[in-house]
Amino acid sequence: MIYRFDTFDLDLAKLELRASGEVRPTEPQVFALLALLVANRERVVSRSEIIDKVWDGRAVSDSAIDSRIKSARRALGDDGRKQRLIRTVQRKGFRFVADARVVDSGAVVLSGAAQPAAPLAGQGARPSIAVLPFRHVGAVGPYAALADALPHELIADLARLHWLFVIARESSFRLRGAGADPGEIGRLLGVHYYLSGSVETLRGRLAVMVELIDTRSGGVVWAEHFEVAIGDVHRLREDIRDQTLAALEIRIPLHEASIARLSVSESLDAWSAYHLGLQHMYRFNRTDNAAALALFQQAIDADPGFARAHAGLSFVHFQTAFMHHSDDYAGESLLSRQFASRALELDPVDPFVNFAMGRSFWLEGDLHGSLGWLERATTISPHYAQGLYARGWAESLAERSVESRQHVDLAMRLSPLDPLHYAMVGTRALTHMMQGEDAEAADWAERAARAPGAHVLIAMIAVAAHALAGNTDSAAAWSANVRTRNRALGRAEFFLAFPMQSASTRARVSAALAAFGF
Repeated sequence: MIYRFDTFDLDLAKLELRASGEVRPTEPQVFALLALLVANRERVVSRSEIIDKVWDGRAVSDSAIDSRIKSARRALGDDGRKQRLIRTVQRKGFRFVADARVVDSGAVVLSGAAQPAAPLAGQGARPSIAVLPFRHVGAVGPYAALADALPHELIADLARLHWLFVIARESSFRLRGAGADPGEIGRLLGVHYYLSGSVETLRGRLAVMVELIDTRSGGVVWAEHFEVAIGDVHRLREDIRDQTLAALEIRIPLHEASIARLSVSESLDAWSAYHLGLQHMYRFNRTDNAAALALFQQAIDADPGFARAHAGLSFVHFQTAFMHHSDDYAGESLLSRQFASRALELDPVDPFVNFAMGRSFWLEGDLHGSLGWLERATTISPHYAQGLYARGWAESLAERSVESRQHVDLAMRLSPLDPLHYAMVGTRALTHMMQGEDAEAADWAERAARAPGAHVLIAMIAVAAHALAGNTDSAAAWSANVRTRNRALGRAEFFLAFPMQSASTRARVSAALAAFGF
């Protein structure tokens, strides 16, 4: 990495300070001091931190620090009177005050053995991300530490997402306050994406902005503004962590799929084929489900050890059975279980893999078996919205409506633009149906059935809910909608998809559907 400021280049790879291209000799401790000050130029660096970083914590006198500061200034053509580049902040420490930016060195070494964890590969490589230290906007006072604490927490949480390669803090934090453009950050750290942000206090409020940037195009993929009252820091931290992780589960696959569409389908590699497959899979119709199957198989052909692609095939066969796209319900159910089992062999701690296994148990009506895997998925990744929704679905039908409502509400809050959001809303309807709250069930079912992409079984929930609530006109309208879309569906297919454990609720719903010809 090279920091460029004024007429100088500070080359961390070659341990050189260059003035207008000419090497200016500096002692090792002076160079280390300069690197520390430049890398942290947005803040004051205390004497104790200088001792810790430059002298490895050994006891040294203030005069020794002052001597190195004087030498650093001399190397830069600065002095204690002008303080043009290095400023003394009385009783606090020192700050580098010149504008500096990171430039690409061609062959980058971040520091010693700390090199980029993975090279930036082509469009189809496993998605990779760095989280940079956040910026201070104005004087943030006692909340300055959030600029490091928030991204540090995000790195720890992102590392649990096995589909995403996360650059270690020791590398990404070296770009503190970097003026580099997204392409340079991508080359320096070897990533497709990075998260950056800002921390600001304003009129008694604490505000944080978070942005997800594509290093290949420089475009903003996702951004969110978080704001709380001063002092409510813990809620702010939870909101940022929860919503950011949930957003990445949706936004990065969507973005990768849009890039992959620009390629010739035969040339797609494993990750590109997988991301395109996801987009088809979520549309819940025969044509797209078949396209998803072909793309996931293409991903496995390119990489037989790709656990998520096997889980994708499990989802495809689950959907074929669940939606009755095939007469071979038992065969499709078996394939869903087999592909989920293979995915678990390859990566037992991937949440999507555990989600796929949990859903395969739905097809047998084994809600308790399903819940074990779905609970595991949400334990591995507590912010996994689809896992929380699926867990809530199984809990609602297993007569655990209170827990179900909590989980599905959290899923909707975490992922308001989720491709399965309509199913989350439909699950909320089921929680009310199981509790005999028919008016509320009808309201939620109507919202679910009208949502973009909602499949025909959601319309059947609307028929039952409106019938139970006494809304005969609405129930009749949704009944006609179901028959137009799939005339073969009846009560048997409904209860195969929604295996209600409560005999009384099952009887009520069965009578409601029968009243409208199912």
